[in-house]
Amino acid sequence: MFPTPKPALTPNTYAYESSPLVKPTGFREYDARWLLEKEINLMGVQALGMGLGTLIGEMGVRREIVTGHDFRGYSASVKMALISGLMAAGCKVHDIGLAITPMAYFGQFALDVPCVAMVTASHNDNGWTGVKMGANRPLTFGPDEMTRLKEIVLGAQFKLTGGGSYVFVENFPERYIADLTNRPKIKRKLKVIAACGNGTAGAFAPRILEAIGCEVIPLDCELDHTFPRYNPNTEDMQMLHAMRDAVLEHKADVALGFDGDGDRCGVVDNEGEEIFADKVGVMLARYMSLEHKGATFVVDVKSTGLFVTDPVLKANGVKADYWKTGHSYIKRRVNELGALAGFEKSGHFFFNKPYGRGYDDGMIFGMAVCDMLDRVPDNSMADLRRALPKTWGSPTMAPHCDDEKKYGVVDAVVKHFEAAQKKGDKVAGQPIRDLVTVNGVRVTVEDGTWGLVRASSNKPELVVVVESPVSEARMREMFAAVDGVLRTHPEVGAYNQTI
Repeated sequence: MFPTPKPALTPNTYAYESSPLVKPTGFREYDARWLLEKEINLMGVQALGMGLGTLIGEMGVRREIVTGHDFRGYSASVKMALISGLMAAGCKVHDIGLAITPMAYFGQFALDVPCVAMVTASHNDNGWTGVKMGANRPLTFGPDEMTRLKEIVLGAQFKLTGGGSYVFVENFPERYIADLTNRPKIKRKLKVIAACGNGTAGAFAPRILEAIGCEVIPLDCELDHTFPRYNPNTEDMQMLHAMRDAVLEHKADVALGFDGDGDRCGVVDNEGEEIFADKVGVMLARYMSLEHKGATFVVDVKSTGLFVTDPVLKANGVKADYWKTGHSYIKRRVNELGALAGFEKSGHFFFNKPYGRGYDDGMIFGMAVCDMLDRVPDNSMADLRRALPKTWGSPTMAPHCDDEKKYGVVDAVVKHFEAAQKKGDKVAGQPIRDLVTVNGVRVTVEDGTWGLVRASSNKPELVVVVESPVSEARMREMFAAVDGVLRTHPEVGAYNQTI
């Protein structure tokens, strides 16, 4: 028997050392995240491994799994606790060691292993840990699998068949890097800033970009799990500003920034302008749809409206499908529709054949940006940015809201805007043209200005984004309208950043 996990325990007690701690809110929509020691302990991670192994068996999938860990001071310990639970549930574990998340996804294909469990807190602050999981490559778990996993773990419904085993796969990063870089080198002499925020990607990104022919200037690529300058988060303005400064100092063609586990990438152009990932997605869709006319691209609800209105994409017959934010959702949708690629404003990019295998990989995205610049040798990244129709968009803003309360707040906001549309009320001075409620609410008014409110899937926060194709003033009016609704809910706290 294994003890039933407890939702709360006091550290430095017998109970804490002898019982699994697993806070229920750590099971998110498409992965798992906890504050280590406060919300989960190592015995709780062991329970998670037992539960994952049990779920894999329930799904009828072969019990073999790839594991890896990101570069944090505690990630290797968390991974070993997870492995012990997986083995108890009869899994053969292939451990690839220190890795970025897409390396683990690649491992499912390279090692012919059906399942993956990557120990990473992604871009979250130090203190957080988590696991990204899947049992049907290239997909990762969604709400159905995560709900069942939660039931198994919290109810201690483990089937501990035993018979598990462990193998460490030596030098696996070399296989991943060789797979990415076994291709023609770019012809254009590109000077690229590779920014990694002292996170895991620092061990790999400069090598990959150099191997395809770039001149690479590393920025914060030394591994340091204290993250001394800023969090490795490609939406963090501190990281983007550091990339801007480096581009201007070194007169580089572009800066590519990679998040803590390497599955996201951010871009700063040669003039030091930060280009939000959804706008880079429009650029890449323009470039890719030249060779693949009529292609479908899946984009998340936080992304720019240009995927529908851009004249170049229209001329190339591009079909845009706006879908739920979240790497698991977009990945699944790309697979279901056979889309050429999926783009997410947060910097997750999903490339299907011939560009990738359907999972999100910041390195493939960075290489695609370099290929795009190689194809237009007379244009800079800034030229490509200016060639897009002008819109005024906010960063992804995140007011605090407790995990236990955020979904209720969002439900209320959705109902508010649905009622406003029904009554013909104006938002930001104009009638509502369209509501998308597939993931929170995206409200668009007559002139195309829109605002989004949704619940963050991995932090105790809401997500707010606004954009206008008309003016900065209209963008700010939409923000004021959306924020005015949020301020009627005292559960909603301060923003991490604002416009």
